[in-house]
Amino acid sequence: MRLTHLADYAVVMMTAAARRPAGERLSATVLASETGVPLPTAQKLLGKLAGAGLFRSVRGAGGGFVMERSPREISLAEMVEAVEGPIAMTQCCGSEEASECALDAHCRVKPHMSVVSNAVRGALAAVTLEDLCTPAVTARVLEQA
Repeated sequence: MRLTHLADYAVVMMTAAARRPAGERLSATVLASETGVPLPTAQKLLGKLAGAGLFRSVRGAGGGFVMERSPREISLAEMVEAVEGPIAMTQCCGSEEASECALDAHCRVKPHMSVVSNAVRGALAAVTLEDLCTPAVTARVLEQA
């Protein structure tokens, strides 16, 4: 499993924002310039991240985006889900309804896939934005995984 480019870029932008002073107003232009994320993508991602409650939009002169919570309170799972939606390892995960999968009617694994998805989400939830901003802590977190 790999993160999509959008989820990856969202994490990169969030870490850049987290390294700034708390409460600083940021723009898509600043974050795009600092991270190398293309400006249209940065704009789209800031909208998604704000929609998920990770940023707050500030209107008017000097407006922009402000992080809603401290990096210690934001998990990697939240950042990924803000862009990708709920973490699910398969298309049928978490759904008792029939899916488009050709094996759906006979699948004996489907009932267990939510356990797998919950484990993956739990692992991502255990990593905070603060962890991702601190190289030594990130190395320790990865070693424990």
